[in-house]
Amino acid sequence: MKKITFIAIAAGMLAATGAQAFPDRPIRILGGFAAGGTSDIVNRLTAEAVSGPFGQRPVVDIRTGANGFIAAAEAARSAPDGHTVVQCSTGLLTITPELPGAQMPMDPARDLVPIANLVHSTQVMVVSARSEYRSVADVVAAARARPGSITYASAGIGSVSHLSGARFAQTGRLDLTHVPYRGAAPGVVDVAAGRATTIITNLGDVAAQLGEGLRLLAFADGIGSPRFPGVAQISETLPGYAVSGWFGLCAPRGLPEPVLARWVEALRAGFEAPALRQRLLEYGLTPRFEDPATFARTIAADRAAWGETIRAGGIRVE
Repeated sequence: MKKITFIAIAAGMLAATGAQAFPDRPIRILGGFAAGGTSDIVNRLTAEAVSGPFGQRPVVDIRTGANGFIAAAEAARSAPDGHTVVQCSTGLLTITPELPGAQMPMDPARDLVPIANLVHSTQVMVVSARSEYRSVADVVAAARARPGSITYASAGIGSVSHLSGARFAQTGRLDLTHVPYRGAAPGVVDVAAGRATTIITNLGDVAAQLGEGLRLLAFADGIGSPRFPGVAQISETLPGYAVSGWFGLCAPRGLPEPVLARWVEALRAGFEAPALRQRLLEYGLTPRFEDPATFARTIAADRAAWGETIRAGGIRVE
């Protein structure tokens, strides 16, 4: 009994010592999407948010490809000591794992653990500023009058924008034509030019063009943004419709609890700072801190919901 007690005490002291020593070398935040986009903005603000508590500014290490899975696989191969973490997005954790035919170099549910959810990504529906459509009801009426004539752009098959458009069609019982692009940016360009009818995407992807090349028809998430008071929700025309995105942080499985706790508290404090919250709002993002348990529940609920959309639309990667 004395031996067991000694081992337990020693293990506790070792864990505590490890937490106190963390970080003892540079921290990396892996990002799976190109610099300058919403994902990258969130990662750089995250690095800024934890720089005080950790005594260093983490390096944002971008590893693009495979819808974020290149970065996630790199994280999964890293030592689970808190010095390498990865941004976890809606698509990575809740859409791709449900998508038939998707090639995943790792299993995020098996190989990663959630640290915290950080940001709610407001979703919006936009059309060209020159479009004849001035409301969601106009788009719905045109789709019903001319089945297949309304096109919706997306950031690619299996992206949040793809599934958001598919859910829009399913909720309204509409025949829409999906036009996938290699990322949101070229899709937004074609919507602004009138080559695609609409796109449902992150507010941050289109905010700079609103009132110029693009017209904001509605919010898609049931929440909206204080930057655009009075703008309608898609659910006002199609009851029950709601989509949202988020960006959180994950670590390799096996992260010690004391180090996890250090990360959670650093992130909580950073994302509650008024200055950082204001900067997020300026980018069309909403602070949404969730601890590991709450974030895990969000992941499970959203994965189930997106899975239903995928199955209802017969969506798969060819």
